[in-house]
Amino acid sequence: MHSLKDRTAIIGVGATPQGKLPGSTQLSLAVDAFKAALDDSGLEKDDIDGLLTFPGTTAPEGPLNYLRVGEALGIDPAFTGSMAMGGGTAGALVQMAAMAVESGHATAVACVFGDAAKTGGSRFNRASGWGDSWGIWGMMGAAANSAVAASRHMALYGTTSEQLAEVAVACRRHASMNPNAVMRDPITIADHQASRFIVEPLHLLDCCLISDGGVCIIVTSAERAKDAKQPRVLISGMGQAYTTRTLEREDWWYVPHQKEALDRAYAMAGLGPQHIDVAQLYDNFTISVLLWLEHAGFCKPGESGPFVEGGRIQLGGELPVNTAGGNLSESYMEGWLHIVEGVRQLRGQGGERQVQGAETCLVTGRGMTLNCSNAMVLTKGEA
Repeated sequence: MHSLKDRTAIIGVGATPQGKLPGSTQLSLAVDAFKAALDDSGLEKDDIDGLLTFPGTTAPEGPLNYLRVGEALGIDPAFTGSMAMGGGTAGALVQMAAMAVESGHATAVACVFGDAAKTGGSRFNRASGWGDSWGIWGMMGAAANSAVAASRHMALYGTTSEQLAEVAVACRRHASMNPNAVMRDPITIADHQASRFIVEPLHLLDCCLISDGGVCIIVTSAERAKDAKQPRVLISGMGQAYTTRTLEREDWWYVPHQKEALDRAYAMAGLGPQHIDVAQLYDNFTISVLLWLEHAGFCKPGESGPFVEGGRIQLGGELPVNTAGGNLSESYMEGWLHIVEGVRQLRGQGGERQVQGAETCLVTGRGMTLNCSNAMVLTKGEA
């Protein structure tokens, strides 16, 4: 578990404009993101010998696999592959890249994502369980899964819709300071409450965006990153956890395996929740953030509702969360931008939304029918 601590680093990050981008394709966005990350890293294209991709949610021209991306970039990688785990993919690919670098299978791995879900249609209009097991219960979209989680949390612990609104308001406030965010107009709890229901108890402002865009993250060894163009950001801890059982588990709504992923990341890093300065918590829905806060040990089970009140998760609060706006307000890039923001915070490149003195960042991801989860502890590397 401890052998990979601080052995690898994120050396480059890049993202395209976000939102509705007519004329762009998955592939063009992926290529542009790669170019941005390559420039950020200071590496040359020939330095990249590893390539990992996420096929994306829309693929009218074919999935965004390593063959298409490699061909477009002119890269013949020594290590490659594609993985599809929804919002759990970004973290899993970065962790795979770290393992490839540490094992000697590659020296610099580019993890690449591009999607045109806003302009090209989306898989999210399909039953959330990929088949009849969810659809027969009327769960015809991803919001339904999290609506059940929110309802159950409310019933057990007295969590309120206004507490969910605290998450949406915090993310939007942070997005208002992010010139690249899609949704930048501030909102209030009253605005949240007035927004229409999508699946009760979730309002429109409890739900993530659908966006076009591309993101790339480049991983190399911690030693090589010492001489990089940018301050190095170390991957100090990583963890994954999965379950193949959903509706037959009484506690599936609470996604308890997420805690296992977090515990593994903390154990590798030798750190705990008390050491985390800023967190980028996967927020496909507001209830997701509340569950992550409990699993990560920032509060006890059932206490996340009161925990987020009073600006505690906003900039200037005890634990700034999703400082670029997250999936709820920055852009929905399936968690890729959460890693990018974590890197920028530890580099001190957050601009108006910078968390002063940030040296540790927790990043989480989750996907599919809530069954995939991962976590990373990123730390500021010494020069």
